[in-house]
Amino acid sequence: MTREDQRPPAAVLFDALGAAYEKAFAHAPAHLAALEWLVERLPSAAHVLDVGSGTGRPTAAALVAAGHSVLGVDVSPVMVELAGRQVPEAEFRHADIRELPLESESFDGVCVFFSLLQMSRAEQSALLRRLAGALRPGGYLVLATVAADVEDVEVVFMGRAVRATSFAEEGVVAAVAEAGLTVLARQHPTFTPDHPDAAPEPHLFLYCRRDAERP
Repeated sequence: MTREDQRPPAAVLFDALGAAYEKAFAHAPAHLAALEWLVERLPSAAHVLDVGSGTGRPTAAALVAAGHSVLGVDVSPVMVELAGRQVPEAEFRHADIRELPLESESFDGVCVFFSLLQMSRAEQSALLRRLAGALRPGGYLVLATVAADVEDVEVVFMGRAVRATSFAEEGVVAAVAEAGLTVLARQHPTFTPDHPDAAPEPHLFLYCRRDAERP
């Protein structure tokens, strides 16, 4: 087994994509709208976790510009290096979020933009529970994914073959609810990434809040 074979598939993919991913996705209107929604609700000088922080733009950059502190976590060292250069005011950590310890009730907000799709369904559900636990009561989580009833299927993403897993929309909503989050709103945009091999993608955005009581 080669060293690359031992790395998480997401690390291999996003190390290869690098800045091209930002060019393709950073201007997505629904992503920018979700960030605006979150920023409007965060307390001043909030502490926000960005899961799968990529190049730092647009998520960490927008949050820092609004006066918040950001911890970005990404499994790709290439992405972490790019983000550190582009958004030096935030903290970025090279780590697998599935393995990173998260202190209970330590964040005012959590962003999860398309960072679950290369995890199993069990891993996605477990991570959502951990992220909900890391939110302070009343804190907000914004999540974006491709809602589809698929499990470990091969898809072509920006010209590269990858394996993806997701839930249909009601399965995503159920996993979020089981984690102890209330879905306040759903958005269903279709977005075509700025890439020659891209096709229109149906996205699901969930705007969520952690209430005082959790399961």
